[in-house]
Amino acid sequence: MNQKNFSFNYFETEDYRSLDPADQDLVIRAFNAAGKAFSPYSQFKVGAALRLDNGVIITGNNQENAAYPSGLCAERVAMFYASSQYPGHAVETLAVVAYTDLARLDSVVPPCGACRQVLAEYQHLGNNKIRIIMASANGKALILEGVETLLPFSFHADYLKKAKH
Repeated sequence: MNQKNFSFNYFETEDYRSLDPADQDLVIRAFNAAGKAFSPYSQFKVGAALRLDNGVIITGNNQENAAYPSGLCAERVAMFYASSQYPGHAVETLAVVAYTDLARLDSVVPPCGACRQVLAEYQHLGNNKIRIIMASANGKALILEGVETLLPFSFHADYLKKAKH
């Protein structure tokens, strides 16, 4: 047995307003989307904004449901809308933010496991790296240069292809 190591680099800033204007815009749009979230049960508001390769920006927010598994995360709302309305266009950058009025939330909130898998699928389909910006209400932001940093060893459609005999 051989021990292996997985590591990755990411960027961190104390203030997302120091990012380039296009990335700042995505973060602001994600915060605006979070403000419209339907989260009456958790009071946890999540917003996402993504930019496609054609320049179109799509936003999404979490949508809760009294039957909890029936809700949907902000990232998947945005990704699925983008795919349904702009098929064939790759996602270049995704900004994700979260906050709650119940407590001060200073740290960035990463996508959940299901959203990571969806992001991995669209990154694979688009044959491009999706930049991910996670920003917090206090301004801190982390920037990742691809979904594999969130979900190493991800499952994708190539595994479903039948082997030729």
